[in-house]
Amino acid sequence: MSKLISILGAGESGVGAALLAKAKGYNVFVSDKGEISEKYKKILLDNSIDFEEGLHSEEVILTSVEVVKSPGIPDKLPLVQQLLKKNIRVISEIEFASKFSRAKFIGITGSNGKTTTTLLTYHLLKKLGLNVGLAGNIGDSLAKQVIVDTYDYYVLELSSFQLDGVFDFHPHIAILLNITPDHLDRYEYNFQNYVNAKFRITKQLTANDYFIYWNGDPIVSAELANRKLRCTILPVSLEANNDSVAVANGNNIELKYGIKNSKLDIHQLPIKGTHNIINSMCAMMVAKILGFDDNLYLQAMQDFRNAEHRLEFVAKIKGVTYINDSKATNVDSVFYALDSMKAPVVLIAGGVDKGNDYTQIEKLVAEKVKAIVCMGVDNAKLFAAFEGKIKLIDTHSLADAISAANTIAVDGDVVLLSPACASFDLFKNYEDRGRQFKDAINNLNL
Repeated sequence: MSKLISILGAGESGVGAALLAKAKGYNVFVSDKGEISEKYKKILLDNSIDFEEGLHSEEVILTSVEVVKSPGIPDKLPLVQQLLKKNIRVISEIEFASKFSRAKFIGITGSNGKTTTTLLTYHLLKKLGLNVGLAGNIGDSLAKQVIVDTYDYYVLELSSFQLDGVFDFHPHIAILLNITPDHLDRYEYNFQNYVNAKFRITKQLTANDYFIYWNGDPIVSAELANRKLRCTILPVSLEANNDSVAVANGNNIELKYGIKNSKLDIHQLPIKGTHNIINSMCAMMVAKILGFDDNLYLQAMQDFRNAEHRLEFVAKIKGVTYINDSKATNVDSVFYALDSMKAPVVLIAGGVDKGNDYTQIEKLVAEKVKAIVCMGVDNAKLFAAFEGKIKLIDTHSLADAISAANTIAVDGDVVLLSPACASFDLFKNYEDRGRQFKDAINNLNL
């Protein structure tokens, strides 16, 4: 009888892991405490994979040889704790899938910018002719793609939740963009636990591998000083120095790694803002490590378009520009968004607070924001942070938030949805929030 693998969670990663496990000859059982979407239920039925929804049958799951847990399920779940006590391995889909692939992995993480950097790196490598796939926290699950495993490389966006479940996962190139407080509710409100989760991306790096990071992040730099990595360490920088392999210096990006140095014009980057210079340098360093000619990078990136819900232009109506940055679910993301704004901003923020510290955006808010429209079931923390410092409007729905923003914004202003919070009080997820925002704005144009 084949060994049982149980999958907790029947979303993209869980169903992908189930398909791969079945393809590799395992007995597979999928268990979701919630309701499984019709899309994924059909896939499970079509592939004759046993599943349940609305409960976890512990008597079955506790007989597994291994359990693949979806990233949204916390380790503190009693069932997960029972599995660990029985020494049953609980791993992520990334860990499970990677052991069945011949490809090399480029893993990208960070509190902010990882989606953009992942998409840009994938776009650049594909344009340069590499046989490359895209997976992780974006697109089709890695496990589903590994069933046929046709790519030579995969570019993976990796969240801390996915990294919590990796043990033997071995990226050839790892990128860590930054670490700022986020998801602390999942890490016992201990920031070091979150830092440790991010650094799990370096766990299996060897002397033949590479670690790229932004050396302007104080948390990453301090943590690196206390860790001994065996790989080649490649810092990128926004300031001229002798240690960095890529430096944004004036109007140029200077690449200083490999056989020759080269300079590329910053103004030709397809995405703007200081944070996107860092993201671009990291992507270009991946291409440089893999041996591609520097002179081709800017041309290859020209038709790149950023991810939906990340500083996404929606419309310009009566001179007011509307931007959807719904993916900004923490304060640091809002910092980057505001930093890239050149016009006066009416900021729509709020939702489920994850232990936010708003002091880091106080200066930018004072410089760039005309008003904050608070949009959440409970806006008390935003009011506590900004009352008396800037105009605040209290709303509890998207329609009211947009209406309030439109009473303030004038020709030349930007209405920016950049919430700094999770979306689950009023929406299904940040994608739902962003799409509802875009639909509402586009309806203004009718």
